[in-house]
Amino acid sequence: MNYTNIGNFPKTKLQWLWENMKGSRGIYIAGMLGTIVYNVLQLTVPYYSGKIVDLFLSGADARENLRTNSNLFYHLLICMVGFTVLRGVIVYVDCMVYEHVSQTVLYRVRNFLYDKIQRQDMTFYSTYRTGDLMTRVTGDLDAVRHMVAWVIRMVIESFSLFGAVAIYFFYMNWKMALCLLIISPLVFFIIYLFKNKVAPMHAKLREKLAQMNTYAQENISGNRVVKAFAREDYEIKKFDQANRDYADTNKATGMVWLKFFPYVEGIADLLPVVMLAVGGVFLIRGEMSMGDYVAFSGLIWAIANPMRQMGNIMNEFQRFSAASQKVMEIYYSQAKIKDAEDAVAHPERFDGKIEFRDVSFQYEDGDLPVLHDISFTVQPNETIAIMGETGCGKTSLINLIPRFYEPTKGEVLIDDIPIETLKLADLRKQIGLATQDVLLYSDTIEGNIAYGDSSIDQKEVEKFAKYSAASDFISKMPEGYDTVVGERGVGLSGGQKQRISLARALAVKPSILVLDDTTSAVDMETEKQIQESLKHLDFPCTKVIIAQRISTTKEADKILVLQDGHITEAGSHEELLAKKGYYYELVRLQTGIDDAVVENSANEE
Repeated sequence: MNYTNIGNFPKTKLQWLWENMKGSRGIYIAGMLGTIVYNVLQLTVPYYSGKIVDLFLSGADARENLRTNSNLFYHLLICMVGFTVLRGVIVYVDCMVYEHVSQTVLYRVRNFLYDKIQRQDMTFYSTYRTGDLMTRVTGDLDAVRHMVAWVIRMVIESFSLFGAVAIYFFYMNWKMALCLLIISPLVFFIIYLFKNKVAPMHAKLREKLAQMNTYAQENISGNRVVKAFAREDYEIKKFDQANRDYADTNKATGMVWLKFFPYVEGIADLLPVVMLAVGGVFLIRGEMSMGDYVAFSGLIWAIANPMRQMGNIMNEFQRFSAASQKVMEIYYSQAKIKDAEDAVAHPERFDGKIEFRDVSFQYEDGDLPVLHDISFTVQPNETIAIMGETGCGKTSLINLIPRFYEPTKGEVLIDDIPIETLKLADLRKQIGLATQDVLLYSDTIEGNIAYGDSSIDQKEVEKFAKYSAASDFISKMPEGYDTVVGERGVGLSGGQKQRISLARALAVKPSILVLDDTTSAVDMETEKQIQESLKHLDFPCTKVIIAQRISTTKEADKILVLQDGHITEAGSHEELLAKKGYYYELVRLQTGIDDAVVENSANEE
């Protein structure tokens, strides 16, 4: 897998977030300005309260002012109510803006990630666990959404409120303001210490969640194996342990803040004490009016709350940081196998000629090569069979044809064109693939057969089902082709799933048909029927077949025998029998010990 600067992405996390706000940036900036405005409006109630106290309650001329200037009194009350209502409206609209933008970002990033995952190569899927990928597109993205909808808003709210109140305090009485604000740097120092402690905890917490999701996904999809070996209790205990690890890590992460919380809370609770002690002295000395004291008292919370909130903000920011790291790893990943910049479009059908030229292959995480100097040619419309013992490289070889992997040496050509110069979509659309391990979707049988080409009609679906000897058992189902099969084809036998898979591969009318032990689960009579159908397809097609049964391979135009990644034998059925090598011995095992039987097998169907 080739990533673009893993852990050192081309953009910072916040730049990446801003990039994905495209189309909503204006409204988001308006929302941030709205946050500043409604927090500045928090000053209005204490300001007007102070004026009312000084002019109409505690001042020397309070009674006279109330009698002669009652209009001002009501004007101040109306302003208090009016600004309070205005602030409520702005808060409501502001929250809607943040939520709208956060959902827009979530939608965009999730779609982008899904598209990115779909276009990755096979190495990607062998590197990442399914549960981990599911965590990235669900829980991790929710942390990203929360960052946009809540964390950024709370940062702006806390700093704008703290800043506005600090300025207002200095405007009213700089000495009192200094006494209250001088202890605030201690909070920022505590938050800094907290950040260093909690950051690795959130990274660990995220890994525990991914591990738990992986266990759940694997055991739900592999429930047949669990039940077959009666391992329910074992799997329950394993999940319980993963769940316990996640819960314990979650608690430990929460405990980190609890260790720092008393200090922050103590400093915040100290503010009213300072206000009472110092403010009382200033009030007695006449250095502060009662209205100013009321205003200070009414805004103490606006200094204390941002201090208290900083811990939660930092905690949520670190959660976002750990989650976004994982999301951005996929977001900026680049598949190694992709269209070249000068890739050639080839929308028309291939003739079907396949050529391997000195091809060697080794998996990226493997120690030894899987294939060594493989060379052969298949002419258009020919059938080639590949045989060999388990692990000799048969599947690896055919995976090179649709460029699921790249050769480490040599090249693969189709119609004399190196496949790396073709557009992947054009290449793969011309290749029909059916494997032994069948994946059917939770859809109708018709939908599964027409998966590669949803434009084909019912008659064509039935035709391809006949080619694969699937039409008989499909017609016996309660709803025929409209029967919905369960996830991964639950409810069908192995042979039935293989036949539907073969029909799906044929339905795209491929130029090249690749069958990887596709008939291993069907009986001999059905296999014979399928072989006859494949001989009489109504479209030209080159066939590459991996099989272990002599009955499947003997009709091939050419048979390749792979041993330890090398082609050790090549030729027709009769030619290989004459060589009396691996293929000859395999025929003896499958047809009988008597050499005469082996010799006569060349003349059988």
